Amino acid sequence: MNIIITNNSGQPIYDQIASQIKALIISGGLKEGEMLPSMRLLAKELRISVITTKRAYEELEREGFIISQTGKGSFVAGKNMELLREVQLQNIEQHLAQAVETARMSDISLEELQELLALLYGGESL
Repeated sequence: MNIIITNNSGQPIYDQIASQIKALIISGGLKEGEMLPSMRLLAKELRISVITTKRAYEELEREGFIISQTGKGSFVAGKNMELLREVQLQNIEQHLAQAVETARMSDISLEELQELLALLYGGESL
């Protein structure tokens, strides 16, 4: 598993780890039932505290992406399609909110923005 962390992002390290593992699960890079590295091993590989990896794994488990079994390890949970869809919708909503703010600052009308979105999505112009 290739996790890249950066101290410059402003995003907490545990959140960077959790976000990248979520992305791997959603994309199919990590399959249902696949074992994740132990918290200690991941901490050693990333040269960070075990407490940080523990917090990332706890967040992933709380959100239903992984299942941890005492003495056995942490595994990718069965895909809950509604959960994955909700995560994707939240991501899209954040991007669209940025696009709307940019459009407003640029005096682009809602109709122009809708037309652009329709073109980008591959549909017909509104």
